[in-house]
Amino acid sequence: MASIDVLIVGLGATHGLRVAEDELAGSLLRAGAEAMLVRAARPREVRTLALTDLMWARAARRAAVETLSEVEPRAIVYATTTAALLWPQPGAIRFDAAAAGNRPGRHGVWQRPVEARRMREAPLLIPQDAGALEEAGAPPATPSLVVPIPVEPSGEPEERTIAALTYATNPYKKGLDRVLAAWDVARRDGEELVVAGLRGPDREGVRYAGTLSPDEYRALLRRARVYVTAPRREDYGIAQLEALADGARVVTTEAPGPYAALPLLRAGAGADALGWIAPPDAEPLGAAVRAALDDPRDDAVYAERALDALAPFRRATVDAVVREELLPRLLA
Repeated sequence: MASIDVLIVGLGATHGLRVAEDELAGSLLRAGAEAMLVRAARPREVRTLALTDLMWARAARRAAVETLSEVEPRAIVYATTTAALLWPQPGAIRFDAAAAGNRPGRHGVWQRPVEARRMREAPLLIPQDAGALEEAGAPPATPSLVVPIPVEPSGEPEERTIAALTYATNPYKKGLDRVLAAWDVARRDGEELVVAGLRGPDREGVRYAGTLSPDEYRALLRRARVYVTAPRREDYGIAQLEALADGARVVTTEAPGPYAALPLLRAGAGADALGWIAPPDAEPLGAAVRAALDDPRDDAVYAERALDALAPFRRATVDAVVREELLPRLLA
């Protein structure tokens, strides 16, 4: 049986999860570890969140069991608490949000108690943000280490030919209805909002781009002047961080959840604003979108300020945490 340093068991269910899993694997490899990433096979769609999580947890267990029959890792990292719920053997848990926060009531009737048990049994918790650890109510006896998702510019700056962009794979959670209402307030003739991650009926000023590859999506970000979102809950905010990395001005609402991007977006005010934060109602959110569109700063000046603010999330910074802290703790 082959021996490796770290096995990562991921779900890859969303763009954000795939980015997080790929980046963790890349950081471990750059740190000199022999790391392997395996992902659960996507299960069939079911009606409730509790059953959806069960299907994904079973798929993650199957992926782990099959891989463990062929390789012997010194450490296992389950990427999300869902991947750890039915684990075949204990491992570290990497997560952006826990069922304790994002599965209230009947939606998390079985996940929350199992998750709490797994967090007690895990040798290490690896939240992507300190807020995620706090929201999870993680047991203080379990060691933890915050490791953000690295974010980098996706390419050379381009002409900002798209007025506004939003990402709406989960329309209700991402607040697409709020964004569209705000856009009706903010839009001027000739301006267009592009909705990524979803198909829908195009109308004047709104175009649906459908499902995109990561490269296609980031290419849109490089051409967008404003990225706007109005989430009802934000587990991390990788799309907002990617928007900052690619120089798009970010407009958002406050939202429950760890929302790692929000403190950055609160930084500065007026002419030094990094983000525009408004209530979710159409008029104030639309006014914030308009203010971002009319921001007089040169695009290069804003992009430089955004990258400076992103320093804790840049790949070199995260790689140092993985190399100097995470890998030694995983292999101890």
